[in-house]
Amino acid sequence: MTRKPGVLRNRAAILWLLVVLAVGVHQVQFWRSARLDTDVLALLPEDEQAPEVDAATRKLADQAGRELVLLVGAPDWASAQRAADLVTAELSKDTSLLSPSALDASSLDAALELYRPYRDRLLTPAQRTWLSRATPEELGGTALMKLYQPAGPHLTDWEADPLGLWPDWWAARASESTARPRDGRLWLSGEGREWVLLAWHSQVSAFALGADGNITTVVDRARAAVTTQVPGSRVVAAGVPLYAEAAASQASNEMSTIGIGSLVAVLVLVWLTFRSVRPIILVGVSLGIGCAVAMSVTALVFERVHLLTLVFGSSLVGVAEDYGFHYFAARQGKPPSERGPLMRSLLPGMVMALLTSVVAYLALGVAPFPGLRQMALFSATGLVGAFLTVACWFPTLDTGALPVTSFSTRFATSLARWPRFASTRAWWVGTAALVLFIIGGLWRVRTRDDVRQLQGAPAHLIADQRELGRLLGLPSPAQFFLVGGQDEEQVLAREASLKARLDPLVTDKVLAGYRAVSDWLPSAEQQRSDAKLSARAEAQAVAAVAQATGEEPTRARFADDVLTPERLLASPASAAIRQQWLGRLGEKHFSIVMLRGLNDPSVLPRIADAAQGLEGVRWVDKTQEISRLLERYRRLMGGLILLGYVAVLLLLVVRFRREAWRAWLPTVVGTLVTLAVFGWVGEPLQLFSVLGLMLLLGMGVDYGIFMLEHPGEGSAWLAVALAGVSTLLSFGLLGLSATPALRSFGLTMLLGEVTIWLLTPCCRLPPGKDVS
Repeated sequence: MTRKPGVLRNRAAILWLLVVLAVGVHQVQFWRSARLDTDVLALLPEDEQAPEVDAATRKLADQAGRELVLLVGAPDWASAQRAADLVTAELSKDTSLLSPSALDASSLDAALELYRPYRDRLLTPAQRTWLSRATPEELGGTALMKLYQPAGPHLTDWEADPLGLWPDWWAARASESTARPRDGRLWLSGEGREWVLLAWHSQVSAFALGADGNITTVVDRARAAVTTQVPGSRVVAAGVPLYAEAAASQASNEMSTIGIGSLVAVLVLVWLTFRSVRPIILVGVSLGIGCAVAMSVTALVFERVHLLTLVFGSSLVGVAEDYGFHYFAARQGKPPSERGPLMRSLLPGMVMALLTSVVAYLALGVAPFPGLRQMALFSATGLVGAFLTVACWFPTLDTGALPVTSFSTRFATSLARWPRFASTRAWWVGTAALVLFIIGGLWRVRTRDDVRQLQGAPAHLIADQRELGRLLGLPSPAQFFLVGGQDEEQVLAREASLKARLDPLVTDKVLAGYRAVSDWLPSAEQQRSDAKLSARAEAQAVAAVAQATGEEPTRARFADDVLTPERLLASPASAAIRQQWLGRLGEKHFSIVMLRGLNDPSVLPRIADAAQGLEGVRWVDKTQEISRLLERYRRLMGGLILLGYVAVLLLLVVRFRREAWRAWLPTVVGTLVTLAVFGWVGEPLQLFSVLGLMLLLGMGVDYGIFMLEHPGEGSAWLAVALAGVSTLLSFGLLGLSATPALRSFGLTMLLGEVTIWLLTPCCRLPPGKDVS
């Protein structure tokens, strides 16, 4: 027995209702756990050739993810100390938010206790050279001088260090930072101020922070207290938690602006067109369900949902309402009894439009960018959710009459007055002018592939970060050397070989310095060699002192074994270099050598050359690598766009035969005009611009499909007009994003959509002609 269409429609509505209820339950669970990610690294692709590079980058990021560093400065040391006390008092009020790090002068005691038994095997390169060349007389003279030095603070007694080698070794370690112990604090002087260095640890993961800005609020409160109570003081703060809170706040504001703004605009358009609450409610329901489905599917596929995915996905409002517009535009003036047949007549065009849009969105997932894949999945599933809501529920829920309004009548009849492309002199002159404009613009197009476009950090945070890095001489987390070996010993030995290449660059002031694990932990072979060298030299020195003084001093005994990575990493003394020791990754061990003073990008190639010919040493410039990857995938996506245009044209030819060009050409011209405008105004082309062009292909063709499916019908033009205006609103608002990548994407969509929307009615079928 043949089932009636109404029965099938009701079953589909019930089945979709069950799916929506399941999504609702999941949404409650999801927002309770708030698995939102603000980590910019989560948006970036993994290194396809060397996963250990990603592990190194991630470890550096994780280490910095909870650290907050502050410099509290004042014109004199007493004022700086008082200001530091005020900052400490403010930051200590909420111990569940921040706790002080062990970065203070007292941490030196733990390091001294760890290294004391191994003092004899801790030598600088200069000490090693001197001990191997010094005569017994020189050694004895040095030892006598150290013995009769005036009393004062010493790291150890004379018998344990007769040549005074240890202070010089510690001085070399201290050169890694400009901060020095003073009155129980870490102090430095610069830019006309005395500074106190404070380090705090966030008790909450930076990646789990919401938009409340708790740490930012505390820091601002501390800054205000210091400015008010200590004249001439200043607080410079930097750290991933501050960036994370700024990103969360920015994303939250943009979601409100873009999502709510476009939603309100869409609902106003619906009211003006239909003057009925029912279309507003149903279109709003379809949008809400589409976004909820998108969120649930994305959360189930990915461990975390990135905030930028939500910002990008909020533009979905400008696309997902097309199906509801198309239905209600055709529904106007028709009795409720025709709802079912009407929907069946609209489904072929709506399904084709859905397919082109979903394919365009899913094409974003071709690139190995977790962030792009999230955005692609979110948008594609959101469109499917909105479409199924319209197809399954609208014929059932849309029960009342929907009269034709004067606004919709005027808009629908405007199609007759819209110019149509014809083989006339005026049209050919206009076409020639447009071609010249496009060629000139394309000639001027420039590209820029910069990973820093993925985040638009507030200017004051960037300024503070740069000033703090300049004062402290902090190493760069974006450029470093990755050293690998079969075991820990080989890694440390290869580090030593690399440092020998870097030392001349430090001497030539190409870079300020470096920080390596082997600075604090020489290889076992080096430790044994240095222990023998210092034992021989210090024995000669002690003998010379005994001969000169008539006394018989003895050299202290030291540990029989060597200092191991396990012992060092288990001690608080390893805090400075713990993040640089990666340990075993796969079949090898790895460490990181970090560099200081990388302020001039032009010197990076010379620094990279230091690794040439050194086995197991790799230069890593993460900024450059990701930027090159952005360039590679920009080119790849550009090729996919060309293939996509061919594929869409073939799909349109199957449906519309010789008239397929009418749905296809406006999108092609819209893409070329967008590129030309970018060229004329000097806006660089980058990956996210190309991704916008990819979506233009899927969305722009929809308008032509609607016009060809229902030639000459004013309702089709009304649906296209409403869809185009709402899409322009949503993506135009996306162009207001503070994130450069999203802003470029929004501008691309804005220019392309305007052009496509204007050209689509110009390519409509002549009167009395159809696609059959």
